[in-house]
Amino acid sequence: MKHWWKFVAVLFVLYAIIAGFLMDVPALPILHETIRNLYFHVTMWMAMMVLMTISLIYSIRHLSGFKNEHDIVASEAANTGLLFGFMGLVTGMIWARFTWGTWWVADPKLNGAAITILIYLAYVVLRNSIDEEQKRAKVSAVYNIFSYIMLLVFLLVLPRMTDSLHPGNGGNPAFSTYDLDNNMRMVFYPAVIGWTLLGVWMMTLKIRIKKIKLKKGL
Repeated sequence: MKHWWKFVAVLFVLYAIIAGFLMDVPALPILHETIRNLYFHVTMWMAMMVLMTISLIYSIRHLSGFKNEHDIVASEAANTGLLFGFMGLVTGMIWARFTWGTWWVADPKLNGAAITILIYLAYVVLRNSIDEEQKRAKVSAVYNIFSYIMLLVFLLVLPRMTDSLHPGNGGNPAFSTYDLDNNMRMVFYPAVIGWTLLGVWMMTLKIRIKKIKLKKGL
């Protein structure tokens, strides 16, 4: 029974994929059927936010106690979060292509998302560039805290202060205020839970693999 949440993850993700393509959605101008991407693009970014928050928490915990296990959790949470960030970026580009007519526009949130991904990629490069284990963990933890602050700035703060095409930013109404009807909520909320739990599951698997490699000296 301790693995019940993994079954929930698989069930909700499958439900989000199937219902996301088959259930009715509001007939809206410009968006049309592309609004179905809400179940993937937005939910993947939310999963990324959860994973990056876990990474931040364990980086802070590492700096307070310098336990190697905390460093492992922080790094693998960030790595998994990066994967979901990439998927969110790709699904966002596809959405932009069919709603705005191009794969990329000069939008603060799009540019902020790309910069955020680059910042966390630099985190991965930084970790791989330091050989000494304790030094790598300390420096990475400090940089990870900086990365999370930049994530909040580029994804949550700046888009609300400038003109943005994204709903809920730059004076635009959020989805929930005008077109996220009850049918969509029945898919959207399970999708958020499903993708987030799937991300946490992937993170735990990566942590176990990393610990096995360390024990074997790989």
